[in-house]
Amino acid sequence: MKLTTKLMVASSIVALGWSGAAGVSSAQNLEAIGAHVAEHQQLPMFDPPGAPFDAAACMADKKLMVVPFSSAVEFTGGVANRMTELAEEIGFQYVHYQTQGQPSQWIQGINQAITQKFDLVDVLMSDPRVLVPQAVQADAAGVKVVAAHAAGFDTAAPEPFLQVSIDYTQAGQLLAEWALLKTEGKANILAITAEDSFSANSLVNGIKAATDGCADCKVTYLNVPVTDWATRMQSSVQSALLRDPSINYILPIYDGMAQFVVPAVELTQSADRVKIATFNGSPYALQLVQEGRIEMDIGESIDWVAHAIVDAEMRIVCGLEPITDPKVPLYIFDASNVESAGNPPQISTGYGDAYVAGYRKLWGLQ
Repeated sequence: MKLTTKLMVASSIVALGWSGAAGVSSAQNLEAIGAHVAEHQQLPMFDPPGAPFDAAACMADKKLMVVPFSSAVEFTGGVANRMTELAEEIGFQYVHYQTQGQPSQWIQGINQAITQKFDLVDVLMSDPRVLVPQAVQADAAGVKVVAAHAAGFDTAAPEPFLQVSIDYTQAGQLLAEWALLKTEGKANILAITAEDSFSANSLVNGIKAATDGCADCKVTYLNVPVTDWATRMQSSVQSALLRDPSINYILPIYDGMAQFVVPAVELTQSADRVKIATFNGSPYALQLVQEGRIEMDIGESIDWVAHAIVDAEMRIVCGLEPITDPKVPLYIFDASNVESAGNPPQISTGYGDAYVAGYRKLWGLQ
């Protein structure tokens, strides 16, 4: 069984159709953008990703392993830990194989899943392209291999990986739409990418979907590999701002970049004209939103993500209809609502709790 991958930009993307037009056409586009952004400023509601099933019964003898990109990273480690807790509540074994972001550790985790005859191994948020030989071995041994939260619906993982995709494309779209809305269609965007990250392609696709054909928009892409963030990010952003003083928005596609972007904006004395919008909802970045140093951060609840991945993976090992969209919401935090994330901000806080009862009902636990 294989999860269906949508090899196209997510259907939820608003068709902008700028066509280089102005006046009425431009106003209509901005109205559509405003409505789309507003949807993601509403507290998320639970939308079941599939039909109900008896999770405890079908998972009773199953054994799963998660090998995250890094157990030490707040987001990936937090999701992995929560997945194991949910499994315990349901009544099956889910092992968190601890890593520190080293590919050799991901390989060791997959090998252990093979030798110990696990039903499924999830290389959570890692780049599946570097693990194809190990995935082939696991698949041959009867271990299902999943790349969860690794890319959007428009980016297919290599065979034999199954996917639990997140709508990264829409996240990129919302970042660009925010800039277009705030500048009334006259955004000059510096989009910071990391091409060595598997999900970057989907985020960039979303930015392009929102801005292509916009006559008064400009987007410059700056690629800074993840391994170079600490050494190159700040200086590269400073250089870009000095080279083009008309830049009015910076879109770091991950808010882990923000710790280097914010100082670059402030040291170039650009904070009055250059705003920052980013993605992930990390607590430290939401603190910067509270301080007014980041304008907007699109958040994902770690707890909601964990529920969604566990749901999709249980369906895989139970032989049920696979999930094509886990329906993890994207929620915009800005000055108007960021206090709901806590003071200081806390993990998975501010998203509401509609999903908690929703998943338990879906799994037959209540």
